[in-house]
Amino acid sequence: MLNEFDDLLKVDEVCEILRIGHNTIYGLLKDGKLKGFRCGRIWKIPKIAVEKYILESAGI
Repeated sequence: MLNEFDDLLKVDEVCEILRIGHNTIYGLLKDGKLKGFRCGRIWKIPKIAVEKYILESAGI
């Protein structure tokens, strides 16, 4: 599904994949609905976390 992306994604890449804005991504990270971690000031989101979020949001 996300084969063209690296295993760790930046917020911009997740915005592109989910077609939602930066503020929404940061809200999902803050609420724990999307798993990620920070390296300094940069958020890194595992590709598998994005896939899991998509499947859970779809009710699968």
